[in-house]
Amino acid sequence: MAKNLVIVESPAKAKTIEKFLGKDFQVESSFGHIADLPSKELGINVDGDFMPEYIVSDDKKAVVKKLKALAKKADTVWLASDEDREGEAIAWHLKEQLKLKDEKTKRIVFHEITKNAILKAVENPREINYDMVNAQQARRVLDRLVGYELSPILWRKVKGGLSAGRVQSVAVRLIVERERSIQEFETTAHYKVVAQFSNEEGKTFKASIPKNFETREKAEQFLKSSAMADFTIADLQKKPAKKSPATPFTTSTLQQEASRKLGYPVAKTMQVAQRLYEAGLITYMRTDSLNLSDDARKAAKEEITKSYGAEYSKSRVFKTKDKGAQEAHEAIRPTEMSRSSVNVEFDQDRLYDLIWKRTIASQMSDAKLERTNVKIKNSKNSKIFTANGEMIQFDGFLKVYLEGVDNDEEEQAGMLPNLKVGEALSYEFITATQRFTSPPYRFTEASLVKQLEELGIGRPSTYAPTISTVQRRGYVEKGETEGVEREYEQFVLKTGTVSSTTLTEKTGSDKGKLIPTDIGNIVTDFLVANFSNILDFGFTAKVESSFDDISEGLEDWIEMIKGFYNEFHPTVTFVSENAERESGERILGKHPESGKTVLVRLGKFGAMAQIGDRDDDEKLFASLQKDQNLGTITLQEALDLFLLPKNLGTYEAEEVIVSNGRFGPYIKFGTMYVSLDRGENPMEVDLERAIELIVAKQKADAPIAEYENLPVQKGVGRFGPFIKWNSMFINVNKKYDYDNLTYDDIVELIEDKKRKEIEKVIHNWEEAGIRVEKARWGRFNIIKGKTKIEMPKTTNAKDLTLEEVEQIIAAKAPKKKTTRKKTTKKK
Repeated sequence: MAKNLVIVESPAKAKTIEKFLGKDFQVESSFGHIADLPSKELGINVDGDFMPEYIVSDDKKAVVKKLKALAKKADTVWLASDEDREGEAIAWHLKEQLKLKDEKTKRIVFHEITKNAILKAVENPREINYDMVNAQQARRVLDRLVGYELSPILWRKVKGGLSAGRVQSVAVRLIVERERSIQEFETTAHYKVVAQFSNEEGKTFKASIPKNFETREKAEQFLKSSAMADFTIADLQKKPAKKSPATPFTTSTLQQEASRKLGYPVAKTMQVAQRLYEAGLITYMRTDSLNLSDDARKAAKEEITKSYGAEYSKSRVFKTKDKGAQEAHEAIRPTEMSRSSVNVEFDQDRLYDLIWKRTIASQMSDAKLERTNVKIKNSKNSKIFTANGEMIQFDGFLKVYLEGVDNDEEEQAGMLPNLKVGEALSYEFITATQRFTSPPYRFTEASLVKQLEELGIGRPSTYAPTISTVQRRGYVEKGETEGVEREYEQFVLKTGTVSSTTLTEKTGSDKGKLIPTDIGNIVTDFLVANFSNILDFGFTAKVESSFDDISEGLEDWIEMIKGFYNEFHPTVTFVSENAERESGERILGKHPESGKTVLVRLGKFGAMAQIGDRDDDEKLFASLQKDQNLGTITLQEALDLFLLPKNLGTYEAEEVIVSNGRFGPYIKFGTMYVSLDRGENPMEVDLERAIELIVAKQKADAPIAEYENLPVQKGVGRFGPFIKWNSMFINVNKKYDYDNLTYDDIVELIEDKKRKEIEKVIHNWEEAGIRVEKARWGRFNIIKGKTKIEMPKTTNAKDLTLEEVEQIIAAKAPKKKTTRKKTTKKK
């Protein structure tokens, strides 16, 4: 038995750390929190001092038993959980549940998993920071109180199965309010004038009039007046400028940039970053800090000088401005600056590349630019054209990295030819294009994180779970529409003549944007009306600030919770007894034939239309389509819902039915279900169109090959082209020619997917303390503790869920022997 027991949070981290410590150290994992509030009761003494009751859940009892046994045999126990508040609480729970004595317990922290960092941590142990523990307890207790008392009210007043949360409900409110501002926005048209000029040397460039024309008449009149005009350069100014690099990554900026540049959802970014951290490739990924250590800056300078030259290096110290920033971690950076890339797994490689470039760029020289502003007058009217140019004199950090933006609609400054004041110009063409004002942008996951951070709501560890939770619970969903065609007008002045044309563009795409559902709208309205302080942005930020003060020992956590609860609980009681039930009901009008009321509301199974009022004994109901919502559906759209399902006729002796289902409108043909194209109105589909869809579906479903005696099919989904095999959907990336896939391509795609699926499953098992090993004749064994089970040859690891594996282990685990006391039977 090793003299030292080191306890970390995850098996992956344990494996990495074990490489750096000698034989006297045994590294084990706690698999996250080992104790928490009970799941089926409040677990907080609200009538006393609000002390929480922590329990070890059934799935963690084996872990605790094992760690307790190992701790008894060890001379020293090192608690090495993460260095944030959650990690500090885990260390405290380990100390309490394992009943560790102070003299044999040491707390160590590190923000990167490298040999130097681990050995340095062992040389500098500290005590558990109880202020940080209390801050975590305060958050856990307050969030439990809010969720535990609000959720039952939502069940009674809105719909069963709902939940509320201090941060998640505020996030949904942001999305709801943004959506309503979009719906209320009134679009207006204007005309933007752009010209292409050529100078005396014949070099062309573009310029525009800064102020748009309000009407088509004024725009057309301006073009006509410019037909015979002489254009000259009235003013030309050149100014030196510089551009500085972005700061190193914090949790929120990493999430935002990974969304912009890699298309990663916030939760995926954190999962990938966690694996990079546990592999010792990057520093800790939950941080508000912009700081880089002296060693990191020195290593960055060496790498920059070596790769790009000394003139590209500029050491910078960044300081976090936010008062609420958590513990003084470093920013997210590579552990080795000299490692510009890693070769681990595709998603990890891409995220690491982003982190490396951002970190290196932050320590590089400013880019030096020359900005040119040109003003062009004409002889026929007073309107001035302007052109802006930008020339890079020294690229500096731009050689490596440029930060992305969320909504880039600005015209980028380009290169301008050599020009001089007074120079005559000739126009090649001048256009006046109809443009429309745009409503506010819908939130993406990244821009929502940015907004939450700016409002002081949540902290690095809360962004990803908050955004995942509001989607999982059905309050918010991601848009899927590509937009609709919109016509616009354009006038063109060329060779002295003005002509006009009508063009089309796509507008209103919400693909990948966060949109509130009907239930999200209704719950938000109910909570705002009855619990305005909980949904108040300022209040939520103030609570976060209190947690920060608690973590610094400046505020008592129990007093903070008491102050909150003494105001909150009476409101809960009042609302529970007095608030009206909320269904989002909206009356649309009268049925044209029966005269009955037509309304929409939230029902047991979702949003629905209803013909007949509450007292009507013969009410009719129809579910709303996926792209319809209670707030915007019209009377005619609601009436159309009652015309479905509709029999379109027969094809190949089978009835063809068009209907509307949970996932949108579809055609039913025998046992086949065929979805309509996105945006296609089921009321406008006839038999000819239905047959066209059926034939296309039959053709698409026809196998293109066979592998391991199972058919392989092709298809195109929301994420692009794929093949389907054995119930697996396998994306076909651009490496392959999708239209001409060879059999070797198909085998390679399937085998690669199988490998990844098994790796993912085994990673989940490892997190739960389960190992897998190869056994005889193509079989595999699953092992947990002393239980080892050889699986049948026909069993595939990827087909087993973690729950199924736990059940197999529980059934096969050796039973404890029980001794039965002998009894003597009286005669």
